[in-house]
Amino acid sequence: MDESRVLLWVKAEPFIVGALQVPPPSKFSLHYLRKISTYVQIRATERAYPRLYWSTWRHIACGKLQLAKDLAWLYFEIFDSLSAKTPEERLEWSEVLSNCTSEEEVEKQRNQLSVDTLQFLLFLYIQQLNKVSLRTSLIGEEWPSPKNRSQSPGLTEKSNCFNKNWNDYSHQAFVCDHLSDLLELLLDPEQLTASFHSTHSSLVSREAVVALSFLIEGTISRATKIYPLQELALWQPLHADSGFSKSSKAFCFYKLEAWLRSCLTGNPFGTSACLKSGKKLAWAHQVEGTTKRAKIACNTHVAPRMHRMVVMSQVYKQTLAKSSDTLVGAHVKIHRCNESFIYLLSPLRSVTIEKCRSSIFVLGPVATTLHLHGCDNVKVIAVCHRLSISSTTGCIFHILTPTRPLILSGNQTVTFAPFHTHYPMLEDHMARTGLATVPNYWDNPMVVCRENSETSVFRLLPPCEFYVFIIPFEMEGDTTEIPGGLPSAYQKALGQREQKIQIWQKTVKEAHLTKALEIQG
Repeated sequence: MDESRVLLWVKAEPFIVGALQVPPPSKFSLHYLRKISTYVQIRATERAYPRLYWSTWRHIACGKLQLAKDLAWLYFEIFDSLSAKTPEERLEWSEVLSNCTSEEEVEKQRNQLSVDTLQFLLFLYIQQLNKVSLRTSLIGEEWPSPKNRSQSPGLTEKSNCFNKNWNDYSHQAFVCDHLSDLLELLLDPEQLTASFHSTHSSLVSREAVVALSFLIEGTISRATKIYPLQELALWQPLHADSGFSKSSKAFCFYKLEAWLRSCLTGNPFGTSACLKSGKKLAWAHQVEGTTKRAKIACNTHVAPRMHRMVVMSQVYKQTLAKSSDTLVGAHVKIHRCNESFIYLLSPLRSVTIEKCRSSIFVLGPVATTLHLHGCDNVKVIAVCHRLSISSTTGCIFHILTPTRPLILSGNQTVTFAPFHTHYPMLEDHMARTGLATVPNYWDNPMVVCRENSETSVFRLLPPCEFYVFIIPFEMEGDTTEIPGGLPSAYQKALGQREQKIQIWQKTVKEAHLTKALEIQG
């Protein structure tokens, strides 16, 4: 096999789930990340390298980068949630946290957590994906979008369907444009000049190429197996091209970079491929009087686990309900769905809901991130690892989540409420995604983009306005009640309302009214 048959691509998940949809802190620039890289690598014995512990990152982020501790933890925890942990390990961590009785105990437990140092540096660098540039702001719309959009975008309105987090062309362009910087970030300190740059003789360690597999993977054409980057780079017939030297047990910097550029191609499991050649699903029907047709596509018939994707667009005035193997472990994108009820009752990897209005979304447990952008008058009911919202108006979130909901930019009139429904397979699906009932931070959101400190952009739903939600479908399964129950104030409000109904029914019964008078009453 010759090297021309090696195909590499940029993974989607680090960008879909890992790139926080907000401009990054200014100290996440390459200049500071290079300094951090050198700092941690020369402190290998101080819980800094090759594993970076929370206590060390907290010291760097808060002491040297001047980040707030909550923000430092946010980035650390987002990256940790991308790591390959079993559902059992995630449930164990939830149990540990739920047993903590003070902030000091929580911090003590966090201090035992560590992440791969080099991959974490790459993760911090790709936060630049959503950096606002002055040039782009002047010539075209830049993230985050301004709130002068139409409050009720029409179905025929044309715009870019996907933000950068879902645009695999953006992922590929970002890595290609910054490949030299990414590689330099991974170099051992002695391979850099005093100004933190590589030289013609710089060597890239095998550990650095393993770290780069966080962003890049590949295959050999016509093969079905997907390989981590390091396995292909270390493949014997490719040593001359990838620049690997057996004597130094490292890669020549410029040869490795050239090889990566020559092999990088489009992601065969990305959004573009899913829309272009994915399987079209007839889950929604054409509604009379509308010019737009609902489009639902998936790649689950060809994509391996962790690469599954379902894209749903322009569902209008419909009830769509699915519990399907097609959805299990998939990244789901829901776009421009209006005046609809959508039930996706399977364990999901991530969910993005964008530019939807006047709809209700009931979701199975979301293992990573549930993100909403540009939505109006939407209700979302879900168990999820993390919720983040941007540019939403009048939306209600009934959620159960072990992390603080993230309020990003451009939101108005946000309401948070306790998770208030169940379906027969819910607890089984929660176990499969590693989500527990405690801790639950539904009522403690984190305002990441504080645009106007004088007014609160969110409220907690008053118990007097609270009702449970009934999922009107029959399924097999053991769950018969809301996992974890309801907060006492909401349970009390339901009880009082039920009591009033019973008193009224008793009053009517004891009054011996005729049918006609009962109806009038």
